[in-house]
Amino acid sequence: MISSITLPGVREQARHALLLLGAPAPARLVVDVHTALFDGDLSMPALAAVLRDEERHYDPDRLAAYRICPALHHDLTVARGQVTLSGWPVGRRLVSPRSARANTLAAIVRIAEFVAIRAQASSAVIDLLRRLADTVPGGPEAFLVHDPRALADTARAALADVGAEPVPEAVERRWEGLDERQRLFGVMSLPHQRGRG
Repeated sequence: MISSITLPGVREQARHALLLLGAPAPARLVVDVHTALFDGDLSMPALAAVLRDEERHYDPDRLAAYRICPALHHDLTVARGQVTLSGWPVGRRLVSPRSARANTLAAIVRIAEFVAIRAQASSAVIDLLRRLADTVPGGPEAFLVHDPRALADTARAALADVGAEPVPEAVERRWEGLDERQRLFGVMSLPHQRGRG
């Protein structure tokens, strides 16, 4: 008897990777994490198509357990290239240079710990961890023996140095005034106007 395995769709594959990452992440990292750790065919073009479709076919009357959407800057405009889940609270959907660094380090901790509980790591997983280790102070040295736990500990120590970034009250107030579409896909940025001479 031949049995077929049904892989999750691209939306669900992106969701799996984002749940593991736990925070907004660059689209490339979402794809790389899914490719190394999960079954499926998630690619950059497929993820970009999902993001486009989520906004293009948005229907406020259609209930959805989650949507794949862009992360937002503190002015609630779209953070291009950063992907997040709609169900996360505003503080978890915002990115800034500081929070992006903290998000990356926290994601490395989560990924390394996820890999550590597996029986063995494939070459794709080792390559992913090696690339991630290069972004952590002391990471390459910690990962010399391919020990994901050592990498997790090193990233956790670096994360403690970065610290948390609270959401300003003004951002939360503005967020409360947005409609659902704006919360999902951001507000339009206003063009900068030159002063008159």
